[in-house]
Amino acid sequence: MTVAGVDGIGERRLNGVVPLEPQMRSSPEFDLIAAIRERLRPAAAGPHLIGIGDDAAVTVPEGATATSIDALVDGVHFRREWCPPEAAGHKALATALSDLAAMGAEPGEAYVWLGKPDDLDREATLAVVDGLADCAARTGVEVLGGDLTRAPALALAVTVVGHAAAAEDLVGRRGAEPGDVVCVTGELGAAAAGLLLLETPDAVASPPGDRIAALVDRQLWPMPRLAEGAALARAGARAMIDLSDGLGADAEQLAAASGVAIEIEIDRVPIAAGVDQVAGALDRGAHELVLGGEDYELLCALPAGRVAAAGEALSRIGCRLAEIGRVGSGHGLELRRDDGRSLPALGHDQLSR
Repeated sequence: MTVAGVDGIGERRLNGVVPLEPQMRSSPEFDLIAAIRERLRPAAAGPHLIGIGDDAAVTVPEGATATSIDALVDGVHFRREWCPPEAAGHKALATALSDLAAMGAEPGEAYVWLGKPDDLDREATLAVVDGLADCAARTGVEVLGGDLTRAPALALAVTVVGHAAAAEDLVGRRGAEPGDVVCVTGELGAAAAGLLLLETPDAVASPPGDRIAALVDRQLWPMPRLAEGAALARAGARAMIDLSDGLGADAEQLAAASGVAIEIEIDRVPIAAGVDQVAGALDRGAHELVLGGEDYELLCALPAGRVAAAGEALSRIGCRLAEIGRVGSGHGLELRRDDGRSLPALGHDQLSR
C-alpha cells in the first residue's frame, strides 16, 4: 500500500484549503500509516500542493532540481542488534541527503519506502519513522510520500530532491581540471572506527568513553554537509563527491568522471580523534580507517586561487577545509605516503560481501 496513495489519508492542500478527511475502515496497515503520517506532517508549507495522503505528491519547483536515491538494508548496511531503529531511520535520510550536499543543492523533498519485517513491532516501526522525522526537521526537508510493505528484513529506500536557482549552480563530478587543489571537509575515519567498536565492543579498552561515544555516533547518526556543500559551490568548486564508499574509492570516481589524475597525500588527511587508538587496539593501520568510508564528508576540486576563500567560508559555519592533494593530467588515483609509498584505494563495494 502506498503511503502517498492511500485515498483519504493525509493532508491535501489545494488553494490553501484542507478538506475534511473521510472515515476509513480500521486495519493494522491503515492505523500504522496514519501514525506514520502524523509523525511526518510538514512543519511548514513547502513548494508543494499535495503531500502524504494522495496517489502522488505534487510539487511546483522553480529553477533546477537534483534527485538522488539511496538505500539501507539490515544485514548489509547495519545490523539491528547494534543499530537502534531511530538511528536506522535517521541514517537512511541523512545518507541520501549527503548526495545533495555533494551537488551544492538546497534540500527540498524526500520520499521513503519502508520495508517492515514481521518481527519489527509497531513501536519499533514508529521509532524508525521518528528517526526519519528528526533528520528531516534538522535539515529542513519535507517527507511528502512513500510506501510501506512487508519485507524479509528492515530496509529503507529514500529518494531526495534538491533545488538550485539554475542548473549551473549545481556541482557534479566532471569538472575537475589539471592544476586544481583537492580538498576535504572535516575529519575522516570516525565512522569506520565506530563500526569496529560496534562489531567488537570488548576488543577496545581505549579511547575514553566519551570519545568512543563520538565515534559510534559518527557511524549511527551521520549528518549531511548540506551547508558546506552549498558554500563550496558558491566558492567555485569545480567537482565534488561525498565520501560514502571511502576516500580512495570516491576519489577514483571523481578522477574517472573528470578524466583527470588525482594524487592525494594521505598523511595530510585530517583524522578524527580516537581513530588512532581504535586502529592500534585492533592491530589495524589508521589509514585503513581513514579510507573506510561512511564519513559523509565532501571531497572537492577547487581552483588554486579559490581555496583560501572556500576555507574561510566553511570556517564561518564551523567546518574545517583541508588541502590534501592535487589534480593532474592523465587518469587514475594515487594515494601517497610522506615516505613515498603508495597505498591501495580500499573502500566499500556495494556488491561485495
